[in-house]
Amino acid sequence: MPRKPKFIPGPSRLSVILKKLNEEPRLSLTGLRGISLKLAAKNDHFGARHFVKEELGRIRYANPQLNVEVNKVPKSLQDNWTPEMVVEFEDGAKTTIDISNKWSTSITKELMDLAGGNVWKEHKAAAQSAGLPILPGEEKERLAAAKKRTPKSSTRNPENLEAMVENMLSSPERPKTGAAAILP
Repeated sequence: MPRKPKFIPGPSRLSVILKKLNEEPRLSLTGLRGISLKLAAKNDHFGARHFVKEELGRIRYANPQLNVEVNKVPKSLQDNWTPEMVVEFEDGAKTTIDISNKWSTSITKELMDLAGGNVWKEHKAAAQSAGLPILPGEEKERLAAAKKRTPKSSTRNPENLEAMVENMLSSPERPKTGAAAILP
């Protein structure tokens, strides 16, 4: 009778979560009392919602004393308000950051520039000098911005389409198909 193969379990759910929370750079904030976010519950404010999902947990894990408040407000199509983040410093001063139409990585960078301290500045300088992204996922933001700037060529209009088909059919590099591929 053959031996039963040994089962090697993958990483546990807890170890995957801890790996995500301890990811570099560590998002520790200095001089803050609290952060308050106001955003749509669904169908709008995508960058702010991704920030809450992806980065806010890491910020909360690195700063357990920080008071974090998230207000997800239902928003209809007729409502016209923008998401915002209110950052309260330990001395009582408040700063409002507009987070509409921004990626989660740019929201994180803006918050870290505001209260990241010397550790953040050192990490940012080291990443820029090495040519690496400052935060994981930032390269997607750069690609999307470059794609948005590139104008689409209008090669699909009917005049161009007929010329393209004619060019393809008369091309000498056109591969033979059917009986023409088999016969000499």
